[in-house]
Order: sequence, then structure tokens, then C-alpha cells
Amino acid sequence: MRPMKFVPDNTNIAFLSYRRIALIVSIILLLSSVALVAMKGLNWGIDFVGGQSIRVTFQKPVEMSELRGRLDQMDVGDVIIQQMTDPKVVSIRIPLEGEATNPIGKCVGAGVSKDGAADQSNKIASKVRNELTKAYPGVNIGSVNSVSGKVGCELFSTGSLALALAMLGISLFIWFRFEWQFGVGALVTLFHDVVLTFGFFALTRLPFDLNVVAAILTIVGYSLNDTIVIFDRIRENLRKYRKMEIEEVLNLSVNETLSRTVTTSMSLIITLTILLLVGPESIFGFTASMLLGIVIGTFSSFYISAPVLIWLKVNPDSFLNREPAATTGAERIGESFSGQK
Repeated sequence: MRPMKFVPDNTNIAFLSYRRIALIVSIILLLSSVALVAMKGLNWGIDFVGGQSIRVTFQKPVEMSELRGRLDQMDVGDVIIQQMTDPKVVSIRIPLEGEATNPIGKCVGAGVSKDGAADQSNKIASKVRNELTKAYPGVNIGSVNSVSGKVGCELFSTGSLALALAMLGISLFIWFRFEWQFGVGALVTLFHDVVLTFGFFALTRLPFDLNVVAAILTIVGYSLNDTIVIFDRIRENLRKYRKMEIEEVLNLSVNETLSRTVTTSMSLIITLTILLLVGPESIFGFTASMLLGIVIGTFSSFYISAPVLIWLKVNPDSFLNREPAATTGAERIGESFSGQK
């Protein structure tokens, strides 16, 4: 039985012909993501803001307005409620008394944790549980997660530092492994993927917690892996085909690695889609961000990392003095790609 091929041999797609359209789309998405984060902010999880998160399962779907009204009557402060995919399941978040809901402001001194704030939060959580048990017979009070304000601040700081150092280290590695132009291309690609992921969470209001930070780091790793494979083929082809135009070299390299990219991406997309539909609620944000990241990472590998080399004026002779060609024989003349500008 012959193996099935997702990408036929000798595929000849002019990816770089659409780089300007892709650039416009990316700029629009980036600006929209930045605007969403700036105006709406992120729905910070309990990991970062501190406090308690209560998972409540009702016997039947509950009206959110009614539940909000009951919580307001309890006078328990600025409680955040969110209905999960299952309409009978609701997450109730109780921030610490006196804590800022924005961990950035909290960590620089705005709304520093006060004495007795954790005890007050525990009392509020107990009051909510008791009142819900009385108002909704048969309600199931599930897992309760508690995080202090100080721990939330530390988690935010270390998570941000880990993400920044990962992106910087990756760029430096590619710089030394290839050339500085490739390092810039990788950094721009990773910045693109991370910002769009932040924009997605600002738009959907899904909780942004440590699971999402782990997902973003995984997305960075996947995008980097795909980018390095393409970069390695680009560098190899730059040495072999010195009579080709740079756009033709990039198109050739992307097409030669297309089968691997499609196979890897499709297998991950299928797995993550199934997990998103039937997986547990606790990893819904992680799975959603991973699925989005795979799609964005594949797109950016084609239309961000490779075109950056053109914008940085890379050509087949850019590295001739540093790495003279050692191969002999006839060179392959660039083949025309349909629809190429």
C-alpha cells in the first residue's frame, strides 16, 4: 500500500507572491490585538490576581443575571462570574480584599496585599458557598483554588520573565546558528505569534492563567521549530543556487519543506480540536491557545519569517565572503512560479 501524501511531489506554489497581502493582514491583526489588550485588558486568572476561584455545578442551566443579582445582594465585593462551555457549570472568582485586579499594577505597588486580606477572602468564599447551597438545592460546589496576592505577583513576574528570556535566547541562538538577519526574522515571527495570542484572550475573555503561559511557551517552541527547518533549507539553497533571485529561493525552500509542515500541523490540529471539543474544562484555555498558536505559527513561518529576509536585503551573495560555496557542477536556474510578482 502506497503511503498517502498530503502534498504532491514537485509542488510549486508562489507563497512569496502574496507576502504583501499577508503583511497587511498581519498588521491589522497586530494592531487590533494591541488595542484589545490596551482597552479591555486580559481576564486574569486567579493564579495572577490572588484570591479564590470556586467551580459550581447547578442541577440545570442558571440565569447569569439572577446569579449576579444574588451575589450582589450578598455584598461580597467585586466577584467575577463566568459561564463555562457547559451552561450548568459556572466559575466564581473572588479577588482578595483590597487587591488590584491588574497584576501589573499590583506588582509595582498599586494595591499591595493588606493584613487579613486572605482571611477576608476565605470568609467571603464560605458565605458564597453557604448562600448558593440554600438558594439552589442540589448544587455541587466543586474545586476551590486559592492563591495569595504575593504568590500571584511572583507568578506573573516569573512567567513574564520566562517568556521574554525564551524569545531572546531563541533569537540569539538563530543569530549564531545562521546570520543576524535570520535572528531578526525569528524574533519578529515570535513577537507576531505571541501578540496575536494575547489579542485572542483579550477578545474571548477566557481566563489568562499559568496554563496559558505554558501554552504560549509551547507555541513559541513549535513556531521556532518550523521556522528553523525553513531557515535551514533557505541557507542551503542560497549556497546552491546563486543565480536564483531571492524570492525564487525562498519559494523553493518553503515548497521543499511544505510536506513536513503540513503533516506536523494537521496532526496537531486534529488532536487539539478533539481535545477542545471533548476535553476537560480545566484545560480549555490551554487547548484553545495551542490550537490558535499552531495555525498562527504555520502562517507566520510562510509569510513572516521568510519575507523578513527580503526586507532585510538578503540575496544569494549576502554570505558569499563568509561561507564560500564549495560545491561544483551546474547550478540550477530559478524556475518561474506562477502568479509571482
